[in-house]
Amino acid sequence: MSTLTPEALGALLQGLGTDPIPTRACPIPAYSADPSTSTATLTNGDLTIPVPRLRHKGKKSPADQCADFAANFPPGHPLFQIPNAAGIHLPIFFTSNSLHRLILPFVFQRQRSYGHDLQAGLHDPSAGRSGRKRVIVEFSSPNIAKEFHAGHLRSTIIGAFISNLHEKMGWDVIKLNYLGDWGKQLGLLAVGWQRFGSEEELARQPLTHLLDVYAQINAQFKPEQDESKKARDEGRDTSEIESRGIFAERNAYFRRMEDGDPEALALWWRFRDISIERYTSTYTRLNIAFDEYSGESQVKSSTVDEVERDLKDKGVYEEHNGSWVIDFKKHNAKPLHIAVVRGRTGSTTYLLRDVAAVLEREKKYGFDKMIYVLIGRPDLAARLQHVSFGKVIGMSSRLGNVKLLGDIIDQTGAAMHEVMRRNAAKYAQVQDPESVSDIVGISAVMVQDMSGKRVNNYPVDIAHMTSFEGNTGTYLQYCHARLNSTLRKAGLAQEDIAKYIQDHPTTLDNGTEKRHCVDLLRLMSQYPDVTATALRNLEPSTILTYLFRLAHQFSSSYDVVQVIGTNEGRYIMLGRAALYEGARQVLENGMKLLGITPVER
Repeated sequence: MSTLTPEALGALLQGLGTDPIPTRACPIPAYSADPSTSTATLTNGDLTIPVPRLRHKGKKSPADQCADFAANFPPGHPLFQIPNAAGIHLPIFFTSNSLHRLILPFVFQRQRSYGHDLQAGLHDPSAGRSGRKRVIVEFSSPNIAKEFHAGHLRSTIIGAFISNLHEKMGWDVIKLNYLGDWGKQLGLLAVGWQRFGSEEELARQPLTHLLDVYAQINAQFKPEQDESKKARDEGRDTSEIESRGIFAERNAYFRRMEDGDPEALALWWRFRDISIERYTSTYTRLNIAFDEYSGESQVKSSTVDEVERDLKDKGVYEEHNGSWVIDFKKHNAKPLHIAVVRGRTGSTTYLLRDVAAVLEREKKYGFDKMIYVLIGRPDLAARLQHVSFGKVIGMSSRLGNVKLLGDIIDQTGAAMHEVMRRNAAKYAQVQDPESVSDIVGISAVMVQDMSGKRVNNYPVDIAHMTSFEGNTGTYLQYCHARLNSTLRKAGLAQEDIAKYIQDHPTTLDNGTEKRHCVDLLRLMSQYPDVTATALRNLEPSTILTYLFRLAHQFSSSYDVVQVIGTNEGRYIMLGRAALYEGARQVLENGMKLLGITPVER
C-alpha cells in the first residue's frame, strides 16, 4: 500500500487498526526531523517524548507526569508497545509487525529518494518567494602548477559531500572550483621555467614537470624568503631585500601579467590548461563534475576597484610601508592581524581578488547561501558559511612522497587490487577487477577522511584503509556486495520483492530472528533523521557513522535471518529478502550521498 501521500499513509495506518488521521488539521510530514523526538540509539526507543517540552500544567514534576503517561497508555495499541518511563523522557517503541508494514513500503516506494527531503530546499511561500533555494559550494580550489596537496584532498571530498547533500535535499546547487591561477607564485613559476624548463619533459609528463620546476626555483628562492622574514620579524623594512634577486624577477614577471603582456600571458595560459586537464581527470575518477571552473584571474578589475572603494569608505583600508592593508586588530577581528590587500609594487593579493570574486558571484547567481568565508558586507556575509577542516598527517611519508591526488588514488587502488587477488575464486567473478579496485580504493581514501569530525586531523594508513575489518570503506563495499549476492544466490530480482511488498502484508518471524529484523528495521527508519541532522551540521561523519551501524547490524543478522536455504516457505524467504533489499537501498543511498560508488561484487 502506498505511503507517498498523507491520505495514503492514513489509509495504511487504518489498515493496521488505528483511528483516522485528521490530515487537514494536522498534516503528516514525510518524516520527523526534530532531534528532540527521534532517537539514534535503539535502546532509547523509536521515538522519545521529552515531557518538560509538553508544558503540561499541574503540580506534578515532569518525572511524575512521565510515569502517569506510561501508566495510562492504552493497552493493545496496533502501532505502539506500552512504554516504560525513563525519568523525564517517555521512550516509544513501535510494535514489530507495524514496523515491518510501515518501513519497508516507505523505503521501496521512495527507493533512491528515501531519506531525502526535497521540501528542505524550497523557499517559504509565505515570505513571497517560490522555487528552490540556490547554494554555491566552492571547494577543492587547488593552485595551478603546484602540488595538489592533502588539504585539497579534504576540501574535495567534503565539498562534494556538501554538494550532494544539498542536491538531495532539494537545493539548486552550483559547484564551483575557484582555482588559484593568479598571483606572484605564477611569476615565480615563470622564472623557474626560464631556468629549468624542458619542452621535452613537459610533453612527457606535463604537470609533474611543472611541479619539479616549481620545487627547484622555490629551493633557490628560500634563502631570500628567510632573509625577508627575519627582517620583518625584527621590525626592519624589507623593501631593499625584495628589490633584488629572485624577489625582483618574480615581482616583475607578475607585474607583466597584470599589465597584460602577451608573452607573459601566453605562458601563463599554457600552465593553466595543463593543470586543469590533469585535475579534471582526477575529479572524474571521484565522480565530481564542477559547474564552473573559475579562478582569481577571472575577477574583473572594475570589481576589484569597487571592493577597494568600499574598504576606504568604511575606514578599514590604510597605507602601510607602501602597501595597502587591513589591520584586523583595530576591528576586533581576532586572531587576525595585518593583511596586505595590495602590495607595494601595485599588484593585487589573493584576499582582494577573493572578496571581489564573491561580489561577482552574488551578482551572477543571486544565491541564498554560499559555503565560503568572507570579510565584508553584513547583508552578504549573513548568506555565507565557512566550513573548516583539519589536516592529513603524514601524507607524503606514508604514501611514498606522492604529490598529486591522482597518485594517491592510484596507490590505494593498487593496494586494493592486491587484496582482491588473494581470493582467486571471487576475483574471477568480477567482470572488471581493475575498475572495481579503483572504485574501492577511492572509497578507502574517502572513508578514512570522513570517519572523524572534519575539524580533526588524521593520519593516513593504507593497511587500515584497505582492510575488510573495522570501519573502513572496503568494509562498506563488502557489505553492499554481500547484500547483492544474497539476492543473486536466492534467484530473486528486485521486481519480485517489490511486488511482494505491494501485494502481501509482511510479517516477522518469531524469537531471535524477530529481534534481529526489528533492530535492522529501526536503523533503516532513522536514516531520514540522520540526513536532516547532516544538513544542519555538514558533517560527513554523521552519515558515515550511521552507515557503519547499519552495516554492523546487517552482519550480525546475516547468519540468523537467512534467505537462502530457508525451509519456512516462499513468503518467509521473500519477506527476509525484502528486509535485506531495503537495507541495501539505504546503504546505497548513504554511500552515494558521501560520493562513494557502491559496487555489486
